[in-house]
Amino acid sequence: MTDLTDLTLADARDALKARRISATELTQAHVAAVERASVLNAYVLETPERALEGAALSDAKLARGEGGPLEGLPLGIKDLFCTKGVRTTACSRILGDFTPTYESTVTSQLWRDGAVMLGKLNNDEFAMGSSNETSAFGPVVSPWRRQGSNVHAQAGDGVVGAHLVPGGSSGGSAAAVAARLCLGATATDTGGSIRQPAAFTGTVGIKPTYGRCSRWGVVAFASSLDQAGPIARTVRDTAILLRSMAGHDPKDTTSVDLAVPDFEAAVGRGVKGLKIGIPKEYRLGGTPAEIEALWARGAEWLRDAGAEIVEVSLPHTKYALPAYYIVAPAEASSNLARYDGVRYGARVPGRDVAGLYEGTRADGFGREVKRRIMIGTYVLSAGYYDAYYVRAQKIRTLIKRDFEEVYASGVDAILTPATPSAAFGVGEKGSADPVEMYLNDVFTVTVNMAGLPGISVPAGLDAQGLPLGLQLVGRAFDEETLFAAGQVIEDAAGRIPMPGAWWA
Repeated sequence: MTDLTDLTLADARDALKARRISATELTQAHVAAVERASVLNAYVLETPERALEGAALSDAKLARGEGGPLEGLPLGIKDLFCTKGVRTTACSRILGDFTPTYESTVTSQLWRDGAVMLGKLNNDEFAMGSSNETSAFGPVVSPWRRQGSNVHAQAGDGVVGAHLVPGGSSGGSAAAVAARLCLGATATDTGGSIRQPAAFTGTVGIKPTYGRCSRWGVVAFASSLDQAGPIARTVRDTAILLRSMAGHDPKDTTSVDLAVPDFEAAVGRGVKGLKIGIPKEYRLGGTPAEIEALWARGAEWLRDAGAEIVEVSLPHTKYALPAYYIVAPAEASSNLARYDGVRYGARVPGRDVAGLYEGTRADGFGREVKRRIMIGTYVLSAGYYDAYYVRAQKIRTLIKRDFEEVYASGVDAILTPATPSAAFGVGEKGSADPVEMYLNDVFTVTVNMAGLPGISVPAGLDAQGLPLGLQLVGRAFDEETLFAAGQVIEDAAGRIPMPGAWWA
């Protein structure tokens, strides 16, 4: 019998509707897979009892010919999404055993449509990181290994480079999807945290337009940049998930009141007659030859499918990364001020209120979160606000205008690499120089600064046999074009074979 965890989300959905398999069988297979994969550290909390109860309810609905578009499909939930009655920590010690009494809008819509929750997925603490090494629960291990590697060390054993990172901050989501520990997963993207881990793990991840998905009930990092989205195994799977996750929410003032299209209908639509831009400023000095070759190959695939390929200019690209690392920490400094040990989460007693605050925050926040809070507080302080934060916001406006001018010229989407390299080893980057880690976001942060949609699609393997992704950036609220073009790349590249289950 076929391993049920090998099914794509779309295939599993169709098999459930045709009654060829049951939701209980499907969920049991994934629960067992999660249990066997503890070495990957992808889940920080497993909820097998809840999952099986949900699957039984789905089977009853399906037997009556009822059920939603995701009925009986087991998913993983990033630990940034509040889940009613289920511990939510943002992978930080400061939230302790915080258990929300409410459900995030995105997850409530997934349950409304019949999805089943397998558990909460690991992520960088408060989504601050590009490798999933800053989590209070320890690093996530990628299911991928370099060619010839035969490492069986445990997660967090301190062996630098022994295992590969899955990317971040949504590393648990990407690793779980790649390792077949769920059919799909929720994720969030502030500067590339959906697209970069998807590229590192051979999965598909889409960051929707800012405002497409509600942020209500999602633990905030940088409120003007954060956006929820899915990671799944195929372009079609992400389209199916996004339709359930998206929609207007009056509880979120940044949520846009627009009808949610049938994103799946755009898959397979093709790109004939579309104009795809290649931004010359993304040709960075030092970019590996295999990344350049992959980019050229992606453009050729789209041209062969009927698209017109044109060079475009985004002149303020070079300022995006430094501007991002002013805006994001500034907003993080403001958002994380609420974690003081008084209202919820962990508390370290002090001699007075100031001592309580200092002790709680010193003990509760990890090193990277503290670094970003201090950067953010500095750029917002008197005497530096105009010099740094205001200037960064002006640059952000110019970056957004660059994209608007390109799309006004008739370009339908932009093609770039998703990352400057394939996955690197645990402990290899950022320990001495955090800027080295920040540079992983060089191709992705512009999309968040402009509030646009972007998708990463697996497009090939590097010389070490590791996945590489291509990124497509679209017009605001035109995710459909990204799904159409992403399917062309997926078809041309061929499905990237998932790694064997060495961890089991």
